[in-house]
Amino acid sequence: MLGWVIAGHDDYAQKMLDAIEQRFGPQSQCSAVNFWEGLSTNMLSRMMCDALHHCDSGDGVIFLTDITGEAPYRTAALMNHKHEHCEVISGVTLPLLLVMLEQRENVTSEAFRRLIVEQGGEGVTSLWHQQQKNPPFVLLHRY
Repeated sequence: MLGWVIAGHDDYAQKMLDAIEQRFGPQSQCSAVNFWEGLSTNMLSRMMCDALHHCDSGDGVIFLTDITGEAPYRTAALMNHKHEHCEVISGVTLPLLLVMLEQRENVTSEAFRRLIVEQGGEGVTSLWHQQQKNPPFVLLHRY
């Protein structure tokens, strides 16, 4: 099963997880990380790293963040490069997560990324999709 780390500003993440658990009961391999005003990005990184390891069963972990480019998204993007089968999604909403909940058990992290971006519409994107729009800069040496 794919692990979920829901991360966002203020109590966004905890509210999302609480709403899911209120409707479907406790969710294994699922954590919320709230980025409160005044919290350092170093502490956010430590909290998200703990959540990543708590949610990982070996099948992959999906970081579900509120806003592209903000601290939770950037922190997840840095972890994505160090962890296999890790995806970063932004713009998630509660209705979208409710629709995608059963997919946690049925698909790979890459397939989940593709499905949630398709289902989510214009406001939902992923780190992978952002990288396709803006490929990394490569310096070509000419001798």
